Amino acid sequence: MSQPIIVFDLDGTLVDTAPDLLDSLNHCLNAAGMQKVDPVALRRYVGQGGRVMIERAFEAQQKLLSPEQLDWLLGLFIEHYSANMPGHSALYEGVAQAMDELANAGYLLAICTNKFEGLAVSLLGHLGETSRFAAITGGDTFAFRKPDPRHLIETIRLAGGDVDRAVMVGDSHTDINTAKAAGIPVIAVDFGYSDMPVATYDPSRVISHYRELSVEMAGNLIAAVNA
Repeated sequence: MSQPIIVFDLDGTLVDTAPDLLDSLNHCLNAAGMQKVDPVALRRYVGQGGRVMIERAFEAQQKLLSPEQLDWLLGLFIEHYSANMPGHSALYEGVAQAMDELANAGYLLAICTNKFEGLAVSLLGHLGETSRFAAITGGDTFAFRKPDPRHLIETIRLAGGDVDRAVMVGDSHTDINTAKAAGIPVIAVDFGYSDMPVATYDPSRVISHYRELSVEMAGNLIAAVNA
């Protein structure tokens, strides 16, 4: 019988990667003769990937960006980010304990991120966390990615989890929309990389610290879906 499962987004949900992603963005911008970014203004775009961050940085400085230049800068971004991993990235406070409690209660754990799978696996490996997860899927794992609900559903299946006893944890409208489209309850953290307050997107629950993510909360959300 398939097990219940909690599926986490990665950047801005499980791990605070913003300092390193912004460092890599500044590395690219320096190569392009641009100014460094305002970290406060760009932080909300961190969870949307390097390509979007580069585009937003050029827009903020009112500079034109050709497709060829964008591809070149994205290559520099990925090269720099990979070479400096894990840098200052770290698990959010309380998340390790929350995952321990969920695993001890019989929940599988998985990652569903739009970060490239190789980068996600590498980051979690550097943090010593890879073994926790029954599956780690990225934006290039399948022929589809969030907000396509199949990304979440296939991650659950790959992990050996039960789609009818699953909960998503994320930090953005992409995560929330993905889970809703899959018919899966979603817990939104309010400390991640969202362009708007996450409550705006009507998740099943909003938490401000991982001490709030309990086995009871997950069980109640799953029970409500199957009532």
